[in-house]
Amino acid sequence: MNQLDTLNGNVRLPRRKLLGGIAAGAAASSLAMPHIARAAEPIRIGLLQAKQGPISQQAQYLQQGTFLALEQLNNELLGQPAEIVWDDEISPQAAGQNAVQLIEQSKVVALLGGSLSNFALAEEAIAGQYKIPFIVNNGAAEDITGAKCNPYTFRLQPPVPVQAAAMMPFLEHIGKRWYFLSASYAFGQDIANSFKALLKNAGGVIVGDDQVPVGTADYSAFILKIRDAKPDLVIGGLTSGDLSNFLKQWNDFGMRGKIPFTEIAVGDPDLWAVGKNNVSGIYTTLWWYKDPNNSPSDKAFATAYQKKYNRPAADKAWMGWYCAKIMFQAINAAKSTKAEAIVEALQNWHEVDGGLNVHFNKWNNQLEHRFLIVGVKKNIPDQWDYFDVLASVPGSPEAMMAAFGTAADSVCHMSAL
Repeated sequence: MNQLDTLNGNVRLPRRKLLGGIAAGAAASSLAMPHIARAAEPIRIGLLQAKQGPISQQAQYLQQGTFLALEQLNNELLGQPAEIVWDDEISPQAAGQNAVQLIEQSKVVALLGGSLSNFALAEEAIAGQYKIPFIVNNGAAEDITGAKCNPYTFRLQPPVPVQAAAMMPFLEHIGKRWYFLSASYAFGQDIANSFKALLKNAGGVIVGDDQVPVGTADYSAFILKIRDAKPDLVIGGLTSGDLSNFLKQWNDFGMRGKIPFTEIAVGDPDLWAVGKNNVSGIYTTLWWYKDPNNSPSDKAFATAYQKKYNRPAADKAWMGWYCAKIMFQAINAAKSTKAEAIVEALQNWHEVDGGLNVHFNKWNNQLEHRFLIVGVKKNIPDQWDYFDVLASVPGSPEAMMAAFGTAADSVCHMSAL
């Protein structure tokens, strides 16, 4: 049919001719216009950080620091779009399963995380099995870079024995009758065992030793036992929200200031949650926003975090940021998303901080860097500024080597890539 039809005053071609014309036009257009490539898939980094449970408050800061590190790179790696895929850590088993899901389904090229040591141990087993680069940003248990080490897993926190040994000169003068109160998981047990060995070498006495489940809400019975034992010092091995609950109840029972309390690897959020009128003690921490010895890049991070969140950066925010920064720098240095290339770049990564060469040991992938011993101020000026820095340790390259040991001291025996 060659005649034209009209519809509402508009000229209309028969359907067959209309479709033919569209096809011909499309073909002509494809010849005339340049090819537009389909957008590439972004480079994905997996983040395993608890979204619930007693460690979730710390994990929130870790997550914020991680995302900020990628934002500072305009969400790009290797000149391509990049994104962070964040999954939960409900339990060690779930953390391992979520690590598998990130690798198999989200196709991540690297992992960050490990809010608790037992989560990190489950995740590093998966990293080793799937040969995926992984930096543990919070777990401090010795086994992570010790007996359970693998060539794909790297760790920020100094192991518990390193931090405990650094604390010892600040504790011995207090007295040598100690009471231990630790959580029944890897980190808590490491703290107890490390300090018991140090106390034995110093000729001290254990006057009490209690283990409590993670998530304990009521510490009154334990506080009464401590009060009756009259120790010179209480060694804590509690995690995050558990530590906050204990310190609040410790104050409620009138024990604050009467018997000193100490713990290692404590986060700012743990103590901020206690409140400035309730908190006391001596602790180790990896970073403090008001440390006058912070590097220029650390100071720039603190400024960026303050601007974004309208509050000072917690040590955990810095830890998330710092691990992510290292991972992103390694990927860019490797010029590749292949696991072996990223691992090699991580093993060769280094920077200078406080006159010390910060780097990963090649025999166990443990980061060697300084950390702080801090005491809670007697008069805390505001809701954030809790600490006096008592020492920055190790204080020299020789002290660094002595603190972190050598390959001969390590129980880590990593297989080749």
